[in-house]
Amino acid sequence: MTQTEIEQELKEKFEENYAMLRLEGAHALTADVKEAAWKQVLWYYRKLRSVAERVSETEVKLTLPDQFTALDRRFTIEGVVDIVAEQNEVVMYDIKTHDPDYIRANKNYYEKQLNVYAYIWEKLRGEKLDHTAVISTSFPKNVKSAIDSDNETFIAREVEKWEPVIPVDFDHAKVNETIKDFARVVDNIENHSFEAPSLDYLTRKIEGTNIIFATRTCRNCDGRFSCSAYREYALQSGAKSNADFKKYYDEYRDDAEQEAFINANIDTKKLDDIIKEKSSE
Repeated sequence: MTQTEIEQELKEKFEENYAMLRLEGAHALTADVKEAAWKQVLWYYRKLRSVAERVSETEVKLTLPDQFTALDRRFTIEGVVDIVAEQNEVVMYDIKTHDPDYIRANKNYYEKQLNVYAYIWEKLRGEKLDHTAVISTSFPKNVKSAIDSDNETFIAREVEKWEPVIPVDFDHAKVNETIKDFARVVDNIENHSFEAPSLDYLTRKIEGTNIIFATRTCRNCDGRFSCSAYREYALQSGAKSNADFKKYYDEYRDDAEQEAFINANIDTKKLDDIIKEKSSE
């Protein structure tokens, strides 16, 4: 297939996937948001074409069964990775939605997870592994700005600088400690032991970003509805009454996102008809 034919097929798959997600969730995207999503898919393919063409196995499920916590609870660790196997080396990729600067600033988090995956691949599957890396699917701001500008020179410069593949070292000596971390989490969950971070932690900038923990993490956490630390953060951030405080619990989207969400779902009659038809089957 030619480059043009491949990109046309990508576009068709993108539209099919969007239609299915639309049917499953009954929500739509505005034309500009949908176009931005398509551009992200297209430019990731163009940037990572050499990796995509070399991938020998996709969505490989790795399982480490029969692990036990300190309280003798049995659990299993599972993960999904992509593998590039060539004549001289094997590379394991873990795809993340986190932005690349955050990943680079917090590599130790990703090393722990990939260490376990590497252990499963080599020790349990008995296959050689040479390298591990994370692929960041979040567009850097400069790349997004360049693509939105339609300025070919600007785009070429920023895409050239863009590095979505982030090598991560793996160390088998750390595997046992990582498994113990999983075990501690399992026991905490089973014991209903959930301790919220302190107010100081909520207002602290996350390393590698200019965003505080409360904005990046808490707004996506359903637990904030009963979290004393988040309530304290909201009150100290200016919520002086119940009406003011409510906005912190409704912080699913900012005003622009909410408007786009509403507009996208106004004129979607065709897909709505499909949904109704499927529901009546």
